[in-house]
Amino acid sequence: MRYFITMNALDRVRLRLDRIHAAVGQIDRSFLDTPALPCAPLGRALGCSMTLKVETLNPVRSFKGRGAETVAALAGEQGVSRMVCASAGNLGQALAYSGSRRGLGVTVVAATTANPLKLDRIAALGADVRLEGEDIEDARLLAGQIAEADGAYLVEDSLDLATCEGAATIGLELVRDDPALDVVLVALGGGAMASGVAYVLRALAEHVEVIGVQPVGAPAMAQSWRRGTVVETDRIETIADGVAGRCPIPEVLDDLLVVLDDVALVGEDSIKAGMRALYEHAGLVVEPSAALGIAAVLEQPERFAGRRVATILCGSNVGPDDFARWVLEPAARLGR
Repeated sequence: MRYFITMNALDRVRLRLDRIHAAVGQIDRSFLDTPALPCAPLGRALGCSMTLKVETLNPVRSFKGRGAETVAALAGEQGVSRMVCASAGNLGQALAYSGSRRGLGVTVVAATTANPLKLDRIAALGADVRLEGEDIEDARLLAGQIAEADGAYLVEDSLDLATCEGAATIGLELVRDDPALDVVLVALGGGAMASGVAYVLRALAEHVEVIGVQPVGAPAMAQSWRRGTVVETDRIETIADGVAGRCPIPEVLDDLLVVLDDVALVGEDSIKAGMRALYEHAGLVVEPSAALGIAAVLEQPERFAGRRVATILCGSNVGPDDFARWVLEPAARLGR
């Protein structure tokens, strides 16, 4: 159960519906009105009705374009010439794309361990890429220092409201396209997508249960939500790099405590199995973070049995070697 259950509690959340509706007009059409595909074969395999909200058919192959477009529009209105962010890869690509569209310079700071495929795409989109430290938390420190030294616009994913309200436009589409949904499963990392989508559903479709899903190997936000206070962790051990953080942002946690119904933790084997299920039953190639919702159903099938479930496929930036190792080779060993 979430901490606050009255509509008045939504006033405690930083997001606002009027700004979310306004964000629709700021976002490149290539990121909007994404498919919400009922997938009967996957539903039969999982024992529930399954709808896939596909956020990968766009220039940056992830949902991050919605928030980046909203941020870049705001930055342009303020006369900003350069934006800086820390990113595991997807936000960096999105911000590079949005900056390029608007003539804004972009610097992306990533960890030295970041996905090379994502780094190459960030650079190809024209951003300056800096590498720093072992994980996203180290990259965040340098991004803040660069922004302060250069007078650039610092985009802090999830803390920057525009990233949350841009992502929240996914929620508007879910409510519009299938008002009879019972459950929405949302990948949970820093919290931009989870807080945005859940806020819209709380406001417009109170009956829908919204569950954030995080890897066991990167559980900081899940632990924080369960305890009602920020819990930081020492290390990250997951293939789901898009949701891998150690230090939750207090303001984002406060939002999530209001709008999420629950948070589930899933194991690495389940994440890989979720990727395989999406490939085998829906013909979709996704990165690990996008399979978290399927992993949650695989781990708790009785919880979702017979219900109308939607999950957001938030990204498909996965290298072919990794996809082969996590999905194709195990499938071959199983004789599929």
